[in-house]
Amino acid sequence: QNAIAAGVPVLSSSDASDDTAYLIAEADRIGFPIFAKAVAGGGGRGMRRVESRDDLPAALDAAMREAVSAFGDGRMFVEQSVARPRHIEVQILADSSGETVHLFERDCSIQRRHQKVVEIAPAPNLSDELRDALHRDAIAFARSIGYRNAGTVEFLVETAGPRAGQHVF
Repeated sequence: QNAIAAGVPVLSSSDASDDTAYLIAEADRIGFPIFAKAVAGGGGRGMRRVESRDDLPAALDAAMREAVSAFGDGRMFVEQSVARPRHIEVQILADSSGETVHLFERDCSIQRRHQKVVEIAPAPNLSDELRDALHRDAIAFARSIGYRNAGTVEFLVETAGPRAGQHVF
């Protein structure tokens, strides 16, 4: 909600739920492919990419079991999938007076099991317009939540299809 309020582009997603029927209906609304993600998840645990509605019930069941086992919380949400993403992170620094600056970006797209393996800074092959938008949106998000500290704001950048070059929080 804070990212949306700050004008930062986000993926379409559902609310958190353990109601499979609700999650399936939300996936139908969003459109496939989607990601089913554990609310309490991290590091790729409790997460499944689902290509079609027929595959969703089994994927939700497996992800919910994994989430309960790993995190003690089986609630899930479904989220629009980015077909061919780059994972770009923007470092920010914010002080107690509200001053927030970016410390540029890095590409963290090389991953194994949803864990970063290589980080490249500055991120190669970004247009000046996209780089500026990433920096601007990272600062806007940090300011929208009153952030004070050093931190990272993460984005996915679509590399294929009609949405190529678009980024989302």
